[in-house]
Amino acid sequence: MAGVGVPASVCALDAVQALPRTPDRRTALGFAPGTPGLILTCLWEFQMSTYKRATLDEEELVDSMEGDAYPNGIQVNFHGSRGSRTCGAERTPVEKCLLGVTALLLVGLLACVAFLFVQYQNRPCLTESCLSVTSSILSSLDRSVDPCEDFFAYACGGWIKANPIPDGHSRWGTFNKLWEHNQAILKHLLENTTAVLSSEAERKAQRYYQSCMNETKIEELKEKPLTDRIQKLGGWNINVSLATKDFNRTLLEVVAHLHISPFFSIYVGADSKNSSCNIVQVDQSGLGLPSRDYYLNKTQNEKVLAGYLDFMVQLRMLVGEQDEASARQQMQEILDFETSLANITIPQEKRRDEEQIYHKITAGELKNLAPAVDWMPLLEAVFSPVEVNETEPVVVYAREYLEQVSSLILRTDKRILHNYMLWNLVRKGATLLDQRFQDAEEKFMEVMYGSKKACLPRWKYCVSDTDINLGFALGAMFVKATFAEDNKAVAEEMIAEIKRAFEESLAQLAWMDEETRQAAREKAEAIYDMIGYPKFIMDPQELDKVFKDYDAVADLYYENVMQFLNFSARVAADQLRKPPNRDQWSMTPPTVNAYYSPTKNVIVFPAGILQSPFYTRNNPKALNFGGIGVVVGHELTHAFDDQGREYDKGGNLRPWWKNSSVEAFKQQAECMIQQYGNYSVHGEAVNGRHTLGENIADNGGLKAAYRAYQNWVRKNGAEETLPTLGLTNDQLFFVGFAQVWCSVRTPESSHEGLVTDSHSPSRFRVIGSLSNSKAFSEHFQCRPGSPMNPRQKCEVW
Repeated sequence: MAGVGVPASVCALDAVQALPRTPDRRTALGFAPGTPGLILTCLWEFQMSTYKRATLDEEELVDSMEGDAYPNGIQVNFHGSRGSRTCGAERTPVEKCLLGVTALLLVGLLACVAFLFVQYQNRPCLTESCLSVTSSILSSLDRSVDPCEDFFAYACGGWIKANPIPDGHSRWGTFNKLWEHNQAILKHLLENTTAVLSSEAERKAQRYYQSCMNETKIEELKEKPLTDRIQKLGGWNINVSLATKDFNRTLLEVVAHLHISPFFSIYVGADSKNSSCNIVQVDQSGLGLPSRDYYLNKTQNEKVLAGYLDFMVQLRMLVGEQDEASARQQMQEILDFETSLANITIPQEKRRDEEQIYHKITAGELKNLAPAVDWMPLLEAVFSPVEVNETEPVVVYAREYLEQVSSLILRTDKRILHNYMLWNLVRKGATLLDQRFQDAEEKFMEVMYGSKKACLPRWKYCVSDTDINLGFALGAMFVKATFAEDNKAVAEEMIAEIKRAFEESLAQLAWMDEETRQAAREKAEAIYDMIGYPKFIMDPQELDKVFKDYDAVADLYYENVMQFLNFSARVAADQLRKPPNRDQWSMTPPTVNAYYSPTKNVIVFPAGILQSPFYTRNNPKALNFGGIGVVVGHELTHAFDDQGREYDKGGNLRPWWKNSSVEAFKQQAECMIQQYGNYSVHGEAVNGRHTLGENIADNGGLKAAYRAYQNWVRKNGAEETLPTLGLTNDQLFFVGFAQVWCSVRTPESSHEGLVTDSHSPSRFRVIGSLSNSKAFSEHFQCRPGSPMNPRQKCEVW
């Protein structure tokens, strides 16, 4: 390894062996042609002459080894020794010859060292894993594109050409491919009923999956599981004699016992201003389409609205209506009501300041806020068997919305309200029923997302549904089958390195005052990380204890789902007023994702994402830092985005920044709002304000991960490069980051993403972050003013 004192002879030998065997290889070592002959002549003269100088004593020998250090550890003396001749003394011919040879040797040696240093920096990795990842990277690139013009097209152009959207999908990318890989593993685990399982919870997961796969029984039952519940609620188009009383009775039933959220949602969560306690929370809800924009922008969404109405009509007829005209009239009334809900629903970009939308009141005060709802019987039923009364604290996140939805309920025909609640029940239960319902859903998805019609294997739906509901039992099986425990140590080390890099950048921010900087540093140090899986799932007794009150039978899928919803509601109610469990996960182990929780100040990385292309043990560090490293940096930066920064190191929503830094942060953030707001897909602009938090996290995560990689190289030395790519490892870092986001979407899916997703489209997650990176522009030598190196760059963290 260069720089550790390798002897000159070894250095020269290694260099010669590494070069092609051509007559010119001596020149490559730094010697001029003919030099070896001169050396031999001088040495012969030296041996044959009379040496006229006194032999050096020990003190002179030590002194002759002093001098300036060179990268290979060799010391070269440029000082005269204490036994050297006096100034002006004549040298002998032999001495002159030897001095010339020494000079030539020195020049050659320095050239050798410089050559090997360069070779060391750029030596190729030829292992099987390096060749494999090189092939993958190369096939994804499009070298016809200038990386300084469009880095996403450069990094992903080849991948996009080779990966058309598969039938049945509206989007396709590296995340989808990895999830399908995980699904195949989960399928094997769920179907291997002869395997010895360590817990009853795992067997429950298998039975749940079997009930989902039992299409014979599902087809036999048809719509009956759903229509039975509709009849218990009085059926469609009932004549309401005691309007308000009947409305609240139906509302209680669908919310508390059927776990549907028409009008608003009620749930338990950590109190943002007192994160040591779980509290009742109420928020806006009730739209059948993914965003209010679909209802309000009728011209742009005409096709989707027509498709949605047709879907509603089809489902209404599948659950008992014989007359299509009547079904259409009923569903049009419901669609009109949902449009009224959309009009009073607060847009997400106006809900980003959590200090402003947080309102704590008592349960008794809800009656004054929204008098159309009989709140106390509803809350008592939702949280049974836990008792609540009018003094129960409640956090309302949609105060204005609740006031308006109450007025809307009071002035709407109660028959329409009743039908609307039944529609919510039908919409939620349709995916659990026979093929007629599946076909209707598939047809609507084709309109909504532009997916090509295809009958996807039933097992994929059932694997995903089992993971959603019994994912921790299933996760125990997944972890035991796939997760290498040393991956956890690698991830922990990388998290520590990226935290360190983030704190280093924090120290250099010019816009932040010192007091706030110190508090931010303390918050970063306090961030807790959870990797792979929650500990309890690997203890069969603990796992069984969690699922002891739930069971599944192999032939009643609809009932299994409804029983699980009841089970989940009881678990949630039991958490009321208790301290949140910091080790509780919101994602299951097989999930290909990660998250940050502000009230816990925790970052979480499930086992499902700790795989290629995000992380591979034998990959160059440049790729791992560009992959999982940026993911880590992204989640860590969420602690300091426009929402996360409002929470202190203990997870409490409170002002902990000085006003000067708050204003400076907003100015920095405004740059990103404008930058991303200027991007568009198919002529439709990205919402720079709605995506602000994710854009800050993307930019901060990239910067922290790259800085951490640089720190790693300084500590460990340069890595081998990948062969044939012609990329330095710094360039490879940025290519690896970009290729994580290679993806394609249908126009309909792109539109859906723009109006619902808090993340920018993948293309702009790459282009936006890299065009703000000075390091990227330097390593790819992008001229100032080029698309990937704009003169104005945005930076928050």
